[in-house]
Amino acid sequence: MTMKLFIYVFILLPVIITFSSCRKSIPEPSEYPTTIHQTTPYNLTIPFGFPEMIIPDDNPLTVEGVNLGRKLYYDRILDKDSARACASCHHQDRAFQIDNGTQQVLPHVNFGWMTNYMWNGGFQGSLEDVMIFEVEVFFETKMERLNNSSTYKSLFKKAFNVDSISSKDAAYALAQFARTMNSGNSKFDKFVSGSTLLTDQELLGQQLFFTEKADCFHCHGTVFFTDYTPRNNGLDANPDAGLMEVTGDPKDLGKFKTPTLRNIALTSPYMHDGRFNTLEEVIDFYSGGVHNTSTVDPLMVYAHNGGVSLTPKEKEALIAFLKTLTDHEFLNNPQLSSPF
Repeated sequence: MTMKLFIYVFILLPVIITFSSCRKSIPEPSEYPTTIHQTTPYNLTIPFGFPEMIIPDDNPLTVEGVNLGRKLYYDRILDKDSARACASCHHQDRAFQIDNGTQQVLPHVNFGWMTNYMWNGGFQGSLEDVMIFEVEVFFETKMERLNNSSTYKSLFKKAFNVDSISSKDAAYALAQFARTMNSGNSKFDKFVSGSTLLTDQELLGQQLFFTEKADCFHCHGTVFFTDYTPRNNGLDANPDAGLMEVTGDPKDLGKFKTPTLRNIALTSPYMHDGRFNTLEEVIDFYSGGVHNTSTVDPLMVYAHNGGVSLTPKEKEALIAFLKTLTDHEFLNNPQLSSPF
């Protein structure tokens, strides 16, 4: 061996040994994880003029999660007795609301912007919070039934990468679907965006609605046509407890959540107890049947006169305007319909 060759071997041998040693620490391809959990981001379209929807970091919208939530919404497996599903009391053709025969239910619409729920304001929090309540308290879901379903085991694995389904997982899927149940493409919305016109009668109704004449806009003036606030609207001289049942504060007597007027023509009967069957009856009440009690809301500025005293022509115009809030796209959206 020449001196030059000996030097090369002396210098390179440690490098070769080290490199070989490092290579041994690199796992073979078969040692890498065989599965990586991936979901598909859901492209949520916010209606024109609506504010940004705040979606929590721990429950981003995914195609897998939304589809799973939709399936759960229509499946009676959630109910401990398999007697009902969410959709049992919330029918799409009625704007996800229907009279259940015992108490008027609120429509499921534009959930992603709500922070309080139920007629008496008895639940406040995030959409995830209220869905956990629905799963654990309202439906009393038997989680073993979901875990014993090979179909749901697969769907939850795809959506949340879980091997054992929890009530939180079910609630989070329902919350994802609920955030897609958005109504904001009615005739009035198209009028606001400049793509259609209102009739003269509808324009008169709009003017009445958004001025002190009919005085609707104070409680129903946002893009959601509700401020979601519990209020006493003067229904009775001796009102039901309402929010007072929750807080125990006498000042909350008769306060009930202000419902949305979107799709109002389809969500009869009206008020928390379903006492009015038609919009005509509702307008008659606000025109001359309001009770001026000690807890009536300050925004009911005409309560001392029994109401806003509309003429027959004005009542007809106001109802015509309210009917422009019907969103037929929402009522017929196949992505919100039953997957079964």
